[in-house]
Amino acid sequence: MRILVTGGAGFIGSAVVRHLINDTPHEVSNVDKLTYAGNLESLASVADSPRYRFHQVDICDGPALAKVFAEFRPTAVMHLAAESHVDRSIDGPAAFIETNVVGTYTLLEAARAYWNTLPAAEKDAFRFHHISTDEVYGDLEGTDDLFTETTPYAPSSPYSASKAGSDHLARAWQRTYGLPTLVTNCSNNYGPFHFPEKLVPHIILNALHGKPLPVYGDGGQIRDWLFVEDHARALVQVVSRGEVGETYNIGGHNEKRNLEVVHTLCDLLEELAPGKPQGLARYRDLITFVKDRPGHDRRYAIDASKIQRELGWVPQETFETGLRKTVQWYLHNEAWWQRVLSGAYQLGRLGQG
Repeated sequence: MRILVTGGAGFIGSAVVRHLINDTPHEVSNVDKLTYAGNLESLASVADSPRYRFHQVDICDGPALAKVFAEFRPTAVMHLAAESHVDRSIDGPAAFIETNVVGTYTLLEAARAYWNTLPAAEKDAFRFHHISTDEVYGDLEGTDDLFTETTPYAPSSPYSASKAGSDHLARAWQRTYGLPTLVTNCSNNYGPFHFPEKLVPHIILNALHGKPLPVYGDGGQIRDWLFVEDHARALVQVVSRGEVGETYNIGGHNEKRNLEVVHTLCDLLEELAPGKPQGLARYRDLITFVKDRPGHDRRYAIDASKIQRELGWVPQETFETGLRKTVQWYLHNEAWWQRVLSGAYQLGRLGQG
């Protein structure tokens, strides 16, 4: 396959690109605007592959997208490009509407125009895989309820509302125009190369520097945690073998309270990084409860039985093994996250591609 990946320099996108280059024979064209969350250093291990190419393109730029489609002639699109940080969406929702809604519309139209030029056999084989989040479903009230592929949408934040809109667009382009789309909705990802504003890396790096470990509210918010490399494998299964028009929920089968995640990270750091900052007795002593954010959903949990049943995917990592691998990665890759924290990763990348 020739797979056009949008947002391939982001956290999940880079995991997908690394998996495609390292573990499959497919060709990859990575389209990324390189906002603050895009980091080409996350792709250093595959950048020299003859099966990989990069284009610095905004998905809102229709003519630039048309050029990429014409030159690369993809057999599939994996659309991961998105603004994704809930707190940022509360402070500045406009960028989320522009990228997640307008950008998805522009990409769908570029894909449809290209798809309409294909011979019948290639047209039938083409796939547009839209990657989304479980946050579009809102939160769950019962302790045993799970999100399924038919759960009604009830987004709570500007971020999740913008992703819900993009999901609807992808499905509408399949129903109205016949564009062969698929949608996946995933739970909370964590793992190597995660931008430090997100919970797991933020806690790890703050702890290593002896800074407060902020926990929203009482820390009782429940999330289903999915190791990013497991997610990447699932996404490639879907784009390769999924049924057109279908939705697949992808979860890690790991429901944990946020406070429990923070406690586990502290305990792992006690074991793996015992040389704490001066004057600190325990990493847990850094935990600080802060005011909850507006509209904060209490519980997400994914029923991932459909993708297991139909495509044979199950996560390879447990919460414990995945989190240990994540902590070890941050301890062994200080150069990567130091360059993110300093902003150095953004220097000298204009005009790439």
